[in-house]
Amino acid sequence: MAGFDFVAAGRGVAFLFPGQGSQAVGMGRELAAAYPVAAATFAEADEILGFGLSKLCFEGPEAELTDTINAQPALLATAVALLRTVAQELGQAPATGSDAPAYVAGHSMGEYSALVASGAVAYADALRLVRERGRLMKQAGAQNPGMMAAILGLDEAPVAAICAEVAAETGGVVQVANDNCPGQVVISGDKASMEAAMVALGSAGARKVVPLAVSIAAHSPLMQPAAVELRAAIDATEIADPRVSLIGNMTAQPLTTAAALRDELAAQLTGGVRWTASIQRAVADGVTNFVELGPGEALVGMVKRIDRTATRHSVGDPAGVAAFVAWWQAKGS
Repeated sequence: MAGFDFVAAGRGVAFLFPGQGSQAVGMGRELAAAYPVAAATFAEADEILGFGLSKLCFEGPEAELTDTINAQPALLATAVALLRTVAQELGQAPATGSDAPAYVAGHSMGEYSALVASGAVAYADALRLVRERGRLMKQAGAQNPGMMAAILGLDEAPVAAICAEVAAETGGVVQVANDNCPGQVVISGDKASMEAAMVALGSAGARKVVPLAVSIAAHSPLMQPAAVELRAAIDATEIADPRVSLIGNMTAQPLTTAAALRDELAAQLTGGVRWTASIQRAVADGVTNFVELGPGEALVGMVKRIDRTATRHSVGDPAGVAAFVAWWQAKGS
């Protein structure tokens, strides 16, 4: 399957796909046991990548699953397994015009899952790309060590301003990596600049400053070596215009051409994830229902902080699939 079409009861639905950090040992196991289409999706990933990714998802060990080179394809395989399962349960049918879902969007690595959902990239190609993305990020992290931290209780603008001041003082790298939702911002950069910024942000009123358990500075200029090589891999991959518009992390705007998608994926490694603005754009365009396809509920939790009036659906296991399919069918009746 290159993409997925759904019969929707009107517009107003966005499908969201989580990124690294949402992985958990056991993800997809119940789904694969309950739905042959999900089991086949994991088996396909094993064959394409040449190792037991499905066993890693289902059984761990956690340290190996969390390694960025494995976590990224594992999350993509789980998301596509859920997507295919939902499509099958809905009796997948072509959707066109005003009947199509309004948008797809993915958080960081989740953009690759969204690309598959939009029909822009084949599943096999996306698996190879995220495996390479993980390898390159791990390599760049070894060459240019850094760190990341969650800043709670401050919004993006003051965090960005303080990071800019600190970077000017240290001559190093520290910037906003993810603007997840009001009061939850992630920063990224080299260790010395990060430590200075963390102290400054605490003094500026951050409720909590939490270093993340990573040794790479994702979504910062320290990923530039990886971005250069990843761009070559992206350019070598067949990418089509999406059948469903994808809201890009970098611009928080709908991307509707293959060229725009290529630029987004290449720039995303060193630029920030504008998730708050992405969800706000979807809401402004009439989206009222957000569906997270993947393990955990990180993204729908963020949506709740961004727009409390939105309806949220978490689809991460057979129970989540059944609940969403029932809602969707009722919506169309």
